Amino acid sequence: MNDLDFSGKTVLVVGGSSGIGNGIAQNFRSRGAEVYIWGTRPRAEDYAGLEGSDLAGLHYDYMDVSNFAAIEAHNPPFDHLDILVLSQGTVLYKRGEFEMPGWQKVMDVNLNSLMACASKFHDMLAARRGSLVIISSTAGYHATRGNPAYNASKTGAIGLTRTLGQAWAGEGIRVNGVAPGLVDTKLTKVTTDNPKRREAAIQSIPEGRLGTPDDIAGAVLFLASPLASYVVGQTIVVDGGLIL
Repeated sequence: MNDLDFSGKTVLVVGGSSGIGNGIAQNFRSRGAEVYIWGTRPRAEDYAGLEGSDLAGLHYDYMDVSNFAAIEAHNPPFDHLDILVLSQGTVLYKRGEFEMPGWQKVMDVNLNSLMACASKFHDMLAARRGSLVIISSTAGYHATRGNPAYNASKTGAIGLTRTLGQAWAGEGIRVNGVAPGLVDTKLTKVTTDNPKRREAAIQSIPEGRLGTPDDIAGAVLFLASPLASYVVGQTIVVDGGLIL
């Protein structure tokens, strides 16, 4: 038996249209799962040609995750759910998070929507004794001078993972998380597209390279699999040793 075979499983990856979430979605699909994703563009076709976005074989729905009423009202195209991955995220640069509108936007997407999505699919996950995986960030373990909302939201996501893990384990839902380090995606272009910043970042990573969505997906697959059947409320840091 292959514990990483997800044939017959239904997976929803929120934020699965690009970047880390897309890598996670495609890894589940390649291992037999029926994978649904939520993204921020009206149609799947709107992602055509976008770097880090491969929607082949995935079922797409538009969702503004900062609209909690829309999440609650959503009628999913599946009647059961085995695995929910919450990989939504945003960041504002140029001190945009120091003003309340920017702070609120980032907190709504990065933290508040996690609870909205988890609550929406709680009953489906409980019915299947399913798994919830929350994608946070190593920012939850150290300061990020220019991004207070991003930092607070990711710190909160790690705490939420612990708390829901404890609260829902008795209902058959395993809640865990993954904290990525520096992964080359659209959210990190401010670093990865700047040669000096990119080189400095790589020098600070013991593994000597940036992370990839596949690196993060490996930890998610483990946490959602029977291999992690006794792992509850934990956040695995996947960062090439960055925060050591």
